[in-house]
Amino acid sequence: MKTLAMITARGGSKRIPRKNIKEFNGKPIIAYSIEAALGSGVYDEVMVSTDDEEIADISRKYGASVPFLRSEKTSNDYATTTDVIEEVILEYKKRGENFEIATCIYPTAPFITADRLKTAVETLRSSDADSLIPVVRFSYPPQRAMEIREGKLVFRQPEFLSMRSQDLTPHYHDAGQFYVFRTESFLKNKNIMVGDILPLELSELEVQDIDNEVDWKLAELKYNLIHE
Repeated sequence: MKTLAMITARGGSKRIPRKNIKEFNGKPIIAYSIEAALGSGVYDEVMVSTDDEEIADISRKYGASVPFLRSEKTSNDYATTTDVIEEVILEYKKRGENFEIATCIYPTAPFITADRLKTAVETLRSSDADSLIPVVRFSYPPQRAMEIREGKLVFRQPEFLSMRSQDLTPHYHDAGQFYVFRTESFLKNKNIMVGDILPLELSELEVQDIDNEVDWKLAELKYNLIHE
């Protein structure tokens, strides 16, 4: 059962220029994703999908392959992760290489570890599920969410106000790090978020969206705290 790791790294980051190769604690942030994938030992191929020659060169330096560059269609601001995944899988098929299980890894996810990727792939492989997604629990119960209507705070679900927090059902959201999936299911559904999905729960300390400079600093602080 052949496995593929694809790291999606477009060159045109807007909010943090050159985000995917910006130095994070001393090395390009994409290096963490590449090293985790290679270190896991569960992939037949670890590749980077990019439209940028500098990103490609740095990716090769850290051990990933860049067998082809992205098309113009998947390099613009409107291309989705699904578009990129489909292009990569189909391009490999054209080259006579088929992968049963693939992992899409984000290039700005320094909290990913080799052990976690190995666990994720082996968990999906030993199941009948279509995909596996790392998730993190909402720190505050969404059942107690409020909105502002005509200048006043209103609870969206007032029926939960009298319940203790610990009695409310936990809610989770995508950790935004990686997705493991069966390529056949993906090509059929054109979506990772459908079918039977396995969860891999992470702690809040291991999760950080990186959309601006403040997020970047928070991610470095969390990373250093974990590795101390």
